[in-house]
Amino acid sequence: MNLKKIEKFIDRQKVSFIGSIDNENYPNIKAMLKPRKRESLKEFYFSTNTSSMRVKQFQNNPNASVYFYHKGLVKYVGVMLKGKMEILKDQETKNRLWKIGDTMFYKKGVTDPDYCVLKFTATSGRYYCDLKTESFDIQ
Repeated sequence: MNLKKIEKFIDRQKVSFIGSIDNENYPNIKAMLKPRKRESLKEFYFSTNTSSMRVKQFQNNPNASVYFYHKGLVKYVGVMLKGKMEILKDQETKNRLWKIGDTMFYKKGVTDPDYCVLKFTATSGRYYCDLKTESFDIQ
């Protein structure tokens, strides 16, 4: 398993999907923009609204998954990662991930209490390509 190849694949995707568990123990999937920051295959950072349903779900149950895919004319590639999601509200992290244009979503700017960061820490994954799947652990 070439984990660097998977990292490069993830970096090329414009959309990701995050999975959370609701209060009835059903999985919920949400499309998100690509992560704001990635550190190897271990840590991924997303920005979101503190008031969102997803944040409440992760507060109640940090188990999470993140999925990336690309469908070409013939070839389909997918990467699913499993791990834990944390909600980060500290100003240093928010400053680090803030981008110009975010005021469109967070009217009060980088200090907006409705702006937070989701930190996903992966523990394992599954890679699909050319009708083959392969599981892998993340150290």
